[in-house]
Amino acid sequence: MLSITAKNLWAYQRRLVATLLAVSLGVAFLAGTLLLSDTLRANFDRLFTQANGSTDVVIRGITKIGDGSGSNARPGISAALLPTVRKVSGVADAQPYLEGYGQLLGSTGKGIGGNGPPTRAANWISDPALNPYRLIQGRPPRTADEVVINRGAAKTGHLALGQTTTLLTPQPLRVHVVGIATFGSADGFGPSTFTGLTLNAAQLHLTGTSPGRVTQILIKAAPGVSPAQLASRLRPVLPPGVQAITGAQLAAENLDQISSGFLGFLSNGLTAFAVVALLVAAFSIYNTFSILAAQRSRESALLRALGASRRQLMTAGALEALAIGSIGSALGLAGGIGIAGLLKGVFDRFGFALPAGGLVFHASSAVIAVLSGLLATLLAGVLPALRASRVPPLAALRDLAAEQPRASRTRAALGGVLVAAGAGTVIVAASATSQPGTAIAGALTMVVGVVALGPVAARPAAAALGAPAAALRGITGRLSRQNALRNPRRTAATASALMVGVTVVALFTVVGSSLKASASRGVDRALTADLVIDQGGYGGRSGGGGFSPELAAGLARLPQVQAAAGIGAGSALLDGHIRTVAVADPRTLGQVVDLGLVRGSLTGLNVGSLAVSSTAADDQHWRLGATVPITYPDGATSRLRVAAIFDHPDITGDYLLAPAGWAPHAGQSIDSQVLLKLRPGSDLDAARAAVTAAAAPYGQPRVQDHAQFRASATSGVNTILGLVYVMLALAIIIALMGIANTLALSIHERSRELGLLRALGQTRAQTRSMIRWESAIISVFGTASGVILGTFLGWALVTASTTSALGVFSAPPEQLLIFLIAGAIAGILAGIRPARRAARLDAITALAAT
Repeated sequence: MLSITAKNLWAYQRRLVATLLAVSLGVAFLAGTLLLSDTLRANFDRLFTQANGSTDVVIRGITKIGDGSGSNARPGISAALLPTVRKVSGVADAQPYLEGYGQLLGSTGKGIGGNGPPTRAANWISDPALNPYRLIQGRPPRTADEVVINRGAAKTGHLALGQTTTLLTPQPLRVHVVGIATFGSADGFGPSTFTGLTLNAAQLHLTGTSPGRVTQILIKAAPGVSPAQLASRLRPVLPPGVQAITGAQLAAENLDQISSGFLGFLSNGLTAFAVVALLVAAFSIYNTFSILAAQRSRESALLRALGASRRQLMTAGALEALAIGSIGSALGLAGGIGIAGLLKGVFDRFGFALPAGGLVFHASSAVIAVLSGLLATLLAGVLPALRASRVPPLAALRDLAAEQPRASRTRAALGGVLVAAGAGTVIVAASATSQPGTAIAGALTMVVGVVALGPVAARPAAAALGAPAAALRGITGRLSRQNALRNPRRTAATASALMVGVTVVALFTVVGSSLKASASRGVDRALTADLVIDQGGYGGRSGGGGFSPELAAGLARLPQVQAAAGIGAGSALLDGHIRTVAVADPRTLGQVVDLGLVRGSLTGLNVGSLAVSSTAADDQHWRLGATVPITYPDGATSRLRVAAIFDHPDITGDYLLAPAGWAPHAGQSIDSQVLLKLRPGSDLDAARAAVTAAAAPYGQPRVQDHAQFRASATSGVNTILGLVYVMLALAIIIALMGIANTLALSIHERSRELGLLRALGQTRAQTRSMIRWESAIISVFGTASGVILGTFLGWALVTASTTSALGVFSAPPEQLLIFLIAGAIAGILAGIRPARRAARLDAITALAAT
């Protein structure tokens, strides 16, 4: 049996290559995503170890105010602790570290960085043991207008040693570049920018209204004293609210934080796409083995007649699947290296810069990728062999196919029950709007049910979808439709692979369209300003960058401007939870934003109060007049009264504070946006030109009118969708390969039929057209099923969402129609190779085929 298995593999080399390719592509995507995740985790580990690992002990605030690891994550500590800390036995050196927002302007006056990654400024630390940055050119800063910048920022901004530029802190500060530094041997801490100042300059420009405070105190241990020992000695002398941890602990904490946040989200998303690709490959492999089992039924029957047992036939099928799975998985594992590099390039291309570094592949990831490929191939290969082994030898010798052409009643009933149960579960979960786990379970049940019900739907669907071909192409079109109808199980199995990939594409398309529709509605209903000034990018309201409040004050003095409102953002603890809050002057905010007030008034918004959205108020069970405990970024605590409740959080977010209450505790006062209301009769283009010129010293921010801002609010969704489509392209390609492979195998099965058609006068061109149209019918069936299923699941997800970001359901008919047309075109392309093979068959030889 081993010899027969090996000969079978070698006898069908073309089928072997196609099947191996499907396995290897699916495993390659999975291996590539795991490789990229391992590499990113290792690179972040290296970055955090470089940043914190050389520091033996770090003293910082205990209370966590915001997400991330920057200066806004925890309240600062008093610099007066330094003398006390330096007296502790085992302290060799202790240096204050003060970090804040600081964006460099390049040689053209445009801001460097931003767009998501932080733009940091801090005091330059002279002790190399406490500073991960290394001077490679120039010297440290000595005066308030001298800076050291990282090499990555210098390259991006075309800045060189000795040049003068501007540093936004956020007030514009003219500085001289006296040093260029690297982060270890790299150009910087990932894509972030760094500007080193003197301690006095940092205290003057980065602390705002909180002088005498620093972000951390960095400590080097004396020889013979371990970091853990030194931390335990320091803790008794620290005041309440301050803690001492080792640098290694801080590095591990930062890595855990990014692993559970950005890196975890990225890894899980990539793995989900890889699973889709592997699932599609499994469908294609299953269909291939099913056809082969049917075509080799007489061979199997002859072996049974000669004494082979069912177990031996099953073992032979398993060995064949194992061989293909092993070789394909090994090739896929090797191909994962290229896929990882390709994925890294895709993310960079779409504006999501990831840390650079050598590839790292853990053994556990390699095992997961290989075992996944082996398991998928074994399941796809053994099940058809099991079904074929049940056919009695005499029945097989009489050409009774092992592959039943129609679905069994049991399968049809089971599929109907699963579809109904899944759809009902999804609808119930969507109505409840708080059961995402139930909705996901219902969606998976429905997908399984649709796959099981596929053979039942394949015959009427193929008849309907093939009608245009029959009407337009005459006898050739009718034969194509009949070929798609003759074996509904095979048609459904072939189309199911494509359906899975298209379902995910349609789902993301509907969700993306709904996000854009919700964002557009939010801008239209909330924004009454004529012009919006912001930095753009992916930072969002809480990105940490922006402008000095002086920009809004200066723009308000322009003759064309009636009102100018700056909107800042930050993090605070509200009722014990980390929240992103907006900060705006209530006297001007109402002229540029319609908050949709439902209770209270903005006139009551002051030092001791806040305004909240109705959604947040309902979630927190707050009423008008209720008091809410708050912990500010500097660690100060207070209680705020709910002065207003509003319905339109689209511009400000859910929580709004007055500058008078926020500024004394925020350190640097930064506006992330400036909204302008023009005077009646002002020319929009002239006003835009004046505003652009006035805002140019602040990094040449973008100035947009209402329509442009609405378009930019949805541009990020387009970027994400483009990335999703690229990720799913491999799954679609694998599915189309499955269609081509199925048709190619069916050519061998239908050799006598094709020979008879040729003998009756069918031309080679008609033969090619018949096969291509059959491929198109199968592709459109899979595509249409995926579009319908994906749209339904997208509706359920949008309906079940409780966030304003998904408040409007939108299914774009143009895009969904494009998917159907693209499915037909792709099907025709997938049928080209099998069609050529069919047309090359010799009629006499084909008629003699058995």
